[in-house]
Amino acid sequence: MTTQIDSQTDPTGVRIELDHVSKVYPGAQQPAVDDVSLDIPAGEIVVFVGPSGCGKTTTMRMINRLSEPTSGRILIGDEDALSIKPTELRRSIGYAIQQAGLFPHMTIRQNVGLVPGLLNWKRARVDDRVDELLDLVGLEPAQYADRYPRQLSGGQQQRVGVARALAADPPVLLMDEPFGAVDPITRSTLQDELLRLQGELRKTIVFVTHDFGEAVKLGDRIAVLGQQSKVLQYDTPQSILASPADDTVAGFVGSGASLRQLGLLRVKDVALESRPSVHRGDSVEQVRATIAGSDCDWAVVLDDRERPVSWVRENRLRHAASLADAVERLDVVSTQSTLEDALEAILAEQHASAVVTGPAGRYEGVVTLDTLIDTITRLRTEADGAGDGPS
Repeated sequence: MTTQIDSQTDPTGVRIELDHVSKVYPGAQQPAVDDVSLDIPAGEIVVFVGPSGCGKTTTMRMINRLSEPTSGRILIGDEDALSIKPTELRRSIGYAIQQAGLFPHMTIRQNVGLVPGLLNWKRARVDDRVDELLDLVGLEPAQYADRYPRQLSGGQQQRVGVARALAADPPVLLMDEPFGAVDPITRSTLQDELLRLQGELRKTIVFVTHDFGEAVKLGDRIAVLGQQSKVLQYDTPQSILASPADDTVAGFVGSGASLRQLGLLRVKDVALESRPSVHRGDSVEQVRATIAGSDCDWAVVLDDRERPVSWVRENRLRHAASLADAVERLDVVSTQSTLEDALEAILAEQHASAVVTGPAGRYEGVVTLDTLIDTITRLRTEADGAGDGPS
């Protein structure tokens, strides 16, 4: 098993400590958050997961004082968060929420550059930073910077939301169910993008979700929270899946724990296989020749930047006037995707393999159903072996 972060990259994030933190709203009989203590390591993704209304969002929002703690202490790096002016604190912490929260009357450039502008960065520096970040989250600056949020898809808006949260290069990023309002395929793509970014940036990220599968995929550590944000278990995804602390945590893990082990491994952790590829400008004759020279009856179609855009079966080329007449829609996974994502893509595509992309979305190969079956078998064997140890 691998961790989510690259040990060769020094973290740019800082440690966060919640020390006996509580929140009591005026007039409330019970605290919304009751005596929470957590140590969040620098450069890791820590996911708060729990049922609706348990206080996980309030706990996270106390870190940047959008919700003021009633008692306790919060350290960000070596500084007490309560000793910093709230406006200064919030400008030093990235914050991304569901449905992006972009200002509709501002362009994408203005949205992303908002916090650097408030910090009195020079205009040229802000523009350079915006271009850098849009490119980092996979949005071509020349194409998207001058658009308005309404002109973007939900997934694109979420990418802009992440870019805006990173604009002033904060050491800490808070994310409150940021991908919860998009469709499952887009959600998986955004999760992969976050993991890719984290591999490069190594911020300290606190991520709130009610989806345990998302927590397993993203988290270096998971804090399973009960009512009033009581910490039921705080550990790595591997440890929680293998040994839930109590029946409540076991309920979050669910009955599919053995299959969910696929959520702990990345596509990059298994061997990829090659499959024929063609380019969308190729003629039907060229494509048929490529497929005929392989052991497959289909090929991946790439654009001029070597990114997969569709796939084509040999039998659809027989009566096609052009390649465009024969291609079919393609769902891809990335090297950052989990093997669980790959299995879902294989079942959707119905040809026993999933196309894999790497840096800049370039074609890397395919992960096959046989590889996944072998991996599941190995995981089960290892789990059975661990269970046979001395009691």
